[in-house]
Amino acid sequence: MYDSSPAPLALVLEADPDVAAVLSLQFEVLGLETRHYRQSALLLAAVAARPPRLVVLGLGFGSEDGFVLLRRLAAAGYRDWVLLLSGVERKIARIAERVGHTLGLQMLGCLDMPMRLADLRRCLDNVRVGCRAPVEVTGGPLFSGEELEQALSQDELAVYYQPQFELSTGRLSGVEALVRWAHPVHGLIGPARFLPLLSHDQGKRLTRHVLTRAQADSADWLREGVAPSVSVNVTADDLMCPDLLELVSERSPGDPPLVLEITETAAMHDELLGSEVAARLCLGGLEVSVDDFGIGFSSLSRLQLLPISELKVDRSFVQHLHAESQDAAIVEAVALLGRRLGIRVVAEGVEDPTSLELLERFGCTHVQGFGLAHPMPAGAILEIGSTQDSIRASSAAQGEPLGNTP
Repeated sequence: MYDSSPAPLALVLEADPDVAAVLSLQFEVLGLETRHYRQSALLLAAVAARPPRLVVLGLGFGSEDGFVLLRRLAAAGYRDWVLLLSGVERKIARIAERVGHTLGLQMLGCLDMPMRLADLRRCLDNVRVGCRAPVEVTGGPLFSGEELEQALSQDELAVYYQPQFELSTGRLSGVEALVRWAHPVHGLIGPARFLPLLSHDQGKRLTRHVLTRAQADSADWLREGVAPSVSVNVTADDLMCPDLLELVSERSPGDPPLVLEITETAAMHDELLGSEVAARLCLGGLEVSVDDFGIGFSSLSRLQLLPISELKVDRSFVQHLHAESQDAAIVEAVALLGRRLGIRVVAEGVEDPTSLELLERFGCTHVQGFGLAHPMPAGAILEIGSTQDSIRASSAAQGEPLGNTP
């Protein structure tokens, strides 16, 4: 059980006393009591005796590397913040961060050594005295199949929209439709908590619901003079279903573009049928987008087989744009590919607005992300869409984030 004393702990495992002293001064500003250790066994014993708010450790320390220490922390039941110190290749550090997340630890990032104070302060932005790291729900499913069926039948699944902006003008250019469960007891619930529990049939019904709702909201916006494109996520199975054509068959020539996003890693068991449906959709005035581009193994073949009008660069490359030259190179390469193919390139997962200039220079045409606007109800889109500088105006209309899941 976590200690409830007014002075939360920060435990530091570091051989260099000067580095430990600098860390201690920074933590004191945050109201964190700091204890410094030079042996991993002593730090782990301290974690067991009084679980801290924050643990700081290096990736290479004595006979035990950082990966071993992360696993031992998790085995001890620790679930709060972890900050890594590293003088190793950045790829190794990011693997360690991912391992920590998988183990249930709340990873704050990795500080390169020698340490810069500005980087340390940036990593500590999420640490607030009096606030615990978010607790992950473990164990069995949170909701039953009966509850999900009731949510579908009683129209409890609401559609929120994340704005997408054109880089050259800063104006609202599109929205992505994202589902939320307006639970009568638990309030608004993000999709990661219930989408994996849907049956195949329920998933198809949800797609139909989102498409119908998105087209109705788009018509409402159009009557008010706001006409963003509307993107709806569909599965590979959806794209192979001829019924999808019926859901969008009543669109008029003057309607805003409707974009169907298919995840790049989604398995398509019949590429020919999927290509046929996509081609018929395009003949009917719809567009097809490849989401999470760059993290799967069929990227180029899918571009060859499907009539793609948009690529969405996966957020994992965009989030570390300034810090990682390899990530920046990948984003630039995808943007160049998009230009050569004559299609839009959307950088998703933009959390730092200072990256917009670099993204535009690389050739990305559109952006979206929590740093620009959170998903919001349909009514809030009108306010953003009627503003000249939509990117700046969006900050006033941001909704509340639901974890890290769109």
